Amino acid sequence: MNSLYETLGVSKNASSDEIKKAYRRLARQYHPDINKEKGAEEKFKEINAAYEILSDEKKRTQYDQYGDSIFGGQSFHDFSRNTGGINLDDILKDLFGGGFGGSSRHHRFNGFSSKGFGGFGNFEEEDLDLTIELTIPFEKSVVGGEHTFTFQGENIKFKIPHGIKEGEKLRIRGKGKNAYNKTRGDLIIIVKIEESKIYQRDDDDLYQKVDISLKTALFGGKITIKTFKENKKEATISIAPNSKNGQKIRLKGYGVQNRKNNIYGDMYLILNIILPNTETLDEKLITLLKEKLP
Repeated sequence: MNSLYETLGVSKNASSDEIKKAYRRLARQYHPDINKEKGAEEKFKEINAAYEILSDEKKRTQYDQYGDSIFGGQSFHDFSRNTGGINLDDILKDLFGGGFGGSSRHHRFNGFSSKGFGGFGNFEEEDLDLTIELTIPFEKSVVGGEHTFTFQGENIKFKIPHGIKEGEKLRIRGKGKNAYNKTRGDLIIIVKIEESKIYQRDDDDLYQKVDISLKTALFGGKITIKTFKENKKEATISIAPNSKNGQKIRLKGYGVQNRKNNIYGDMYLILNIILPNTETLDEKLITLLKEKLP
């Protein structure tokens, strides 16, 4: 039996164009917004599922090889009505692989929206967008820049805006799913940010732990730190005498530039005093310290 072909009313030797024409005709006839008869919606789902299989070369080859034995020997019509409450899209995905995304896309009927019409003919086209999570380097989340990654065997380059935050979404045009009419959806990226070994970020503010010597903490001095400012990659900071461990120093305007208002956040240096190893100190100094330190 070849019930998928029967569902679309075409022969097993039908060309891709013949399958497409049959699908369009039947989809218009049974679309739930047009056909209010009982069973029209289920028929519409069957038509879309049959087309998704037969319009995909790999899935069609798989079906041609095994026929309706892949549905337990029953026709596709009977199979789709005997799923026992399990979503048909999920079952077909397990059988054939790939995407059968009708049930989870805002009450879509296997690629068509019940809300209205548009796209080819008078129908709203299948949702061709893909959504993925992508981890980007911490520095690029602050200053922005081009980033390249590989997705489904394709190298994709896109621009990261400065100041992007965890969980924000970016849309890359034309890198989603391919449609039968050679159009292509978009790739939607949910941004994840790689942890930094140096910085912690709180909104537009940055926090950095800075090691200083006991001498600098006691008597003051200068240290140099790296910054994200394009016109000032380094900054020299004065450490006041008698600085305490864990003390914060605020560097105004050295944080993340907010891309909505272009205002920079602040950077906070958290002092970490490194105590010397007494075994390396001069014995006279050790004796003096023991006598004079409170």
